[in-house]
Parts: sequence; C-alpha cells; structure tokens
Amino acid sequence: MGPDRVVGVAALQFACSDDVESNVSKAETLVRDAHAQGANIVLIQELFEGYYFCQAQREDYFARSHPREGHPTIERMQRLAKELGVVIPVSFFEEANNAHYNSIVVIDADGTDLGVYRKSHIPDGPGYQEKFYFNPGDTGFKVFKTKFATIGVGICWDQWFPEAARAMALMGAEVLFYPTAIGSEPQDGDLDSSEHWRRVMQGHAGANLVPLVASNRIGQEIIETERGPSKIAFYGTSFIAGPTGEIVASADNKSEKVLVAKFDLNKIKVKRHSWGIFRDRRPELYKVLLTSDGQL
Repeated sequence: MGPDRVVGVAALQFACSDDVESNVSKAETLVRDAHAQGANIVLIQELFEGYYFCQAQREDYFARSHPREGHPTIERMQRLAKELGVVIPVSFFEEANNAHYNSIVVIDADGTDLGVYRKSHIPDGPGYQEKFYFNPGDTGFKVFKTKFATIGVGICWDQWFPEAARAMALMGAEVLFYPTAIGSEPQDGDLDSSEHWRRVMQGHAGANLVPLVASNRIGQEIIETERGPSKIAFYGTSFIAGPTGEIVASADNKSEKVLVAKFDLNKIKVKRHSWGIFRDRRPELYKVLLTSDGQL
C-alpha cells in the first residue's frame, strides 16, 4: 500500500457583495484560515468576485468578464498559493476573444497555473440564465496533477451529471471539487433543493470511491432585471464527503464557514481498487449514453 499520503482539503463558504476587492480579500482571508487548519487544497465558491449576475440577462454584465492571461484575481491567488504552499482552484468569468466561459484555473502550490477547465453543462432557467453569458465549455472534463493529489473540478450544474464525475475518476481524479452558486428558485419560493443537491454529490463520491468537496455561497442577492428585481437566497450547506459518500464536514445555510477534512489517499486508493467497480465496468454496453433519446 505504501506510506500514508494524508491530504487536507477545504471548502469555503461566505456571502458575496458586489465589490470585487472586498470579495477577493474575503476569499484570501478564508484561504489563510484553511491553511492554518491544515488544508493543502482550498476550494472557493463559484464566481466569487461578485454577485451571481445570471439572475438577469443584461448586456452590461459582460464587462465582468476578463481574459485568463493577466487576470488580476488569478494572479493574486497565484501569489497566495505560492506563499502558503496550497492548491487553489479559482473560478472566474472568462473572455476568450468573442467567446465567454464559466471557467476554473487550478493553481498549484508553487503558484503555477496548471490549466483551465470550462464549464460543460450550462443551465437556463428562472434566476439561473447562464446560457445568455456562457458558451458551452470546450475543454472536456479534465484532471489536474497538483503537488498533493490529482484532482477533478466540475462547476455547479456539472455536479448533477454522474457522467462528469465518472469521467474525471476514470482519468485518475483522487478528489472531486465542485464550486457552486445555488439557492432559492425565484419562480417557486417553497422549493428547497439543498438536500437533493447534497445527495447527488454524495452519490458521486460513493460511486467512484473518492472524497468530494462542494463549496457554495450564502446570503441574499437582488439583481435588477428587465422585469424588475430578482432575488435568490443562496443556501450554503457546503460540505466535504468521504469516499463512501459519508459527510465528514458540513456547513449550515447561513454562516460563513471554513470546512477542513483530511484523507489518506493511499488507503482510499486501495479500497477503490479492491471494491471492483472499475474492474467490472462494461464500457461496450454504455453506448446508449452517447445518445439523447436512448435509441441506438
């Protein structure tokens, strides 16, 4: 089995203002807190530089996008990662010529940019009108070989798709990370999807025998739309799950929080291999997954 390989992972949870500097400073403070608690890889929530602007379809919000190269928040997080010796996946609104993406850059513990993942599944519903802003990601699912672990990162709506989690696990992901912005539904104030949201990702962890880290924002955000104000109360409940889907660290729906958990990835690797789920896969039987209507 080899020596122990214990890695500390963290999920941050905080309310965002609509001021980039204050949000990035808050994220930095919490990353430092996570590092002080022993975290090696720290996940910040989705699009943390400001309000979740996708409640509205507004042309002026494209000004929030920036190219990856020279992005001030990415560069600041690179300096922070190098100073602390931690890995930080950084969510940002990416401008790439005439295309726009909901993207993640993974920064290694020496400050190196290991590459970008662009969100594959783009939602479009009341309060979550991302198709107005974001092209479908063109990177495919990816894993990143960091100093501490090979990690897979999906973004928010990606977390509802078991195919994404399985693809990253097949490529060698030892831990899955999902930065998120999810809360109430403007069209139905009684709908609370938080437990459903958790259970789906707990299933990804258990089905692939890998730990999973989910970071969500909190707080109420009001965005002016063409039909008047739209409001979402983000429900937090960030969590860290172990390799059987068990929740090992959990936040509530209102509090700022830094969650930290440690896993021996070598021990989990042995369990994953001995459980047989990857040995007994039958890829030749899964062609139906390449269809939309289930017809071959």
